[in-house]
Amino acid sequence: MISNSSYDNHPFYIKNGHFETIIPSFLREIKGVEYSRERINTPDDDFLDLDWLKAGNDKLIILSHGLEGSSDRHYVKSMAKYFHLQGWDVLAWNYRSCSGEINRALRMYHHGVTDDYDTMIQHALKSNVYKKVVLSGFSMGGSTTLKYLGEQGSTIDPRIKAAAVFSVPCNLWDSALQLKKSENRFYRKRFLRKMLQKIKLKAEIYPNQINIEGVDKIKTFAEFDERFTAPLHGFKDAEDFYSSSTSDQFYHNIKIPTLIVNAKNDPMLGNKCYPFDVAAAHPFLHLEIPKHGGHVGFSLKRKKYSWMDVRAYEFLNQFIG
Repeated sequence: MISNSSYDNHPFYIKNGHFETIIPSFLREIKGVEYSRERINTPDDDFLDLDWLKAGNDKLIILSHGLEGSSDRHYVKSMAKYFHLQGWDVLAWNYRSCSGEINRALRMYHHGVTDDYDTMIQHALKSNVYKKVVLSGFSMGGSTTLKYLGEQGSTIDPRIKAAAVFSVPCNLWDSALQLKKSENRFYRKRFLRKMLQKIKLKAEIYPNQINIEGVDKIKTFAEFDERFTAPLHGFKDAEDFYSSSTSDQFYHNIKIPTLIVNAKNDPMLGNKCYPFDVAAAHPFLHLEIPKHGGHVGFSLKRKKYSWMDVRAYEFLNQFIG
């Protein structure tokens, strides 16, 4: 289903997709979120750090951050705070190496990692405290969420009721090509700088498995993924990584109500990141394309929360019974 968007109250001073992306990222501060951290082990003897807001509720929202983000990013903390004030418990998890401490295993994380996603979800559900669970993700976190839902299909735990994701690179290759453009040099350099810092730390732990000679010459995601992401995670090459991990190939098998919101002026998304055809014929997939919003922006005039918080709550709350 393709729906019109209600996002129309963006601040006047945010004039284009770049401003809408950058200004919240650098200037937005979310106060009053005090997580309780829990570390859990993975089946391969690594760890995941989970950040909780608990108040004894039986409703839980699980939040997944974007590339080189964490549970501390403004968009995660904003939604965590918004839902918690509405009577929800919140779990904001951190992908491997994203919680402030490099992970133990040789592998790290990427857009297609759903084994860690499942480990985290099964841990959250095993206490049987939560009767109603919803999922939300941002950018890469949205991509992972959608891939997980498609892989689970009709076997998904019945306690998981719905999902809402924002600024999703639905097609990984198309998003990588978009980020290669000169006008997106700022984002590309920022992401790669952080990714290269982590690969250097990882090489200190695994000097015989990771060769970082000439690593600072890497200028594109394709180069990084060819040299590091693919071999560290069992893919043949970057092309195999993109084709295996891109979430759009799994959408047909999503069996719970799921909202995808991608702004038309998102500087990081190419045309294939707007899945019109599959959404138009899908009984569970809802696609919204606001004119404004940038990438994980969606600021609201004179509001401390974002439109993503409001829209996610409005959509997800319909399905918890």
